[in-house]
Amino acid sequence: MSGPHGSGFSGRVGWGTTPAVVVVDLVRAYTEPDGPFGLPDAGPAVAAAGELVAAARAGGRPVVWTTVRYAAGLADGGLFVHKVPGLACFAEDAPGSWGELTLPPEPGEVVVVKQYASAFSGTSLAATLRVLGVDTVVLAGVSTSGCVRATATDALVAGFRPLVVRQACADRTPGVHESNLVDLDAKYADVVDLPEALRGLARPTAPRSVVTDRSPG
Repeated sequence: MSGPHGSGFSGRVGWGTTPAVVVVDLVRAYTEPDGPFGLPDAGPAVAAAGELVAAARAGGRPVVWTTVRYAAGLADGGLFVHKVPGLACFAEDAPGSWGELTLPPEPGEVVVVKQYASAFSGTSLAATLRVLGVDTVVLAGVSTSGCVRATATDALVAGFRPLVVRQACADRTPGVHESNLVDLDAKYADVVDLPEALRGLARPTAPRSVVTDRSPG
């Protein structure tokens, strides 16, 4: 992508050798029209995320999901739930099951429960990815300007290569979606199209080196 930021921005982090797909907050609250955070046209992003997940599974790549959940009474919501009162829909005692994932995870796929925008904030996500040998995080989900952006930024800080898939994310308006992609691509992540992401997930993984103890006896 090109953007208005100038020549000092928009470098590339590129693909590493061991990507994982992280699907951020693709839950009923956003994807259903009557949801508390219902997006006007989440369908294409859900379909594209489904393609990414299928490609990752076919290639033996990890798939990690995130959802939002708070204790009854929102005691673990901090100031975030005061800034965004609608987050109360994710409390354990709230009606509607709005934190239910829109696409079904397979057995063994990690579901990270979070309370804040970034999937890395206060969660086990970074440790999980490192143990799996992941160096590249392929991001899908919602919303582009919120939790996807925060997760991409923190992925970079944590030493992972963040790739945000344009067609697999969504926001409340096309303008908000596109402006945040431009900014992400300039500063914090590589924004890629779905075909490139699918090709990247299909590449074979290079064998990982094994360190052996050669000391005597």
